Amino acid sequence: MTRQSTTIVQPTKAGSTKNPSWMFSYLSLFTSLSTLLCCALPSLLVLFGLGASVASMLSFMPWLVSLSHHKPWVFAISGALILLSFVQTYAIAPRLKRDADTCAADDPSCHRATRFSKIALWISTVIYLIGFFAAFLLGPILARMDRA
Repeated sequence: MTRQSTTIVQPTKAGSTKNPSWMFSYLSLFTSLSTLLCCALPSLLVLFGLGASVASMLSFMPWLVSLSHHKPWVFAISGALILLSFVQTYAIAPRLKRDADTCAADDPSCHRATRFSKIALWISTVIYLIGFFAAFLLGPILARMDRA
C-alpha cells in the first residue's frame, strides 16, 4: 500500500504575512530616512548657513548625536537592507510569481503593490545616495576645494 500526498499551493496576496517582500521595502525606506536624518541633513543645513537650525534640531532630537557617532554602521546596515530589497524585488519576487503562480496575470492590486514596492525602493535608494554623498564625500571634496 503506497501513500501519495499532494501539496496544494495557495496564492498569497501582496503585503500578506506570508510574502515578506513588503517588509524589505519599508525597512529600506526607514533606514535610508534615518541616514538622511542623522548625517546628511545636518551637514547640508550647516553648509547653507543654517547652523542655528541644526542646534535646535539636535536639542529637540538628541538621539541624532549618538546615531551620528555610529555613522558607518548606520550606512552599512541601510545599504545592506536596500541591497536585499533589490534582490527581493528584481530577482526573487518575479521568480516566485512565475513558479508559484502567486499573482494572477490580470490582478490589478498585485501589479499596483509591485509598482508601489519598486517606487519605494528607488526613493529609498536616492535618499541613501544623497545621505552617503553628504556624510562621506562632501567634506573631503570641500576640503580639497578649500586647499586649492
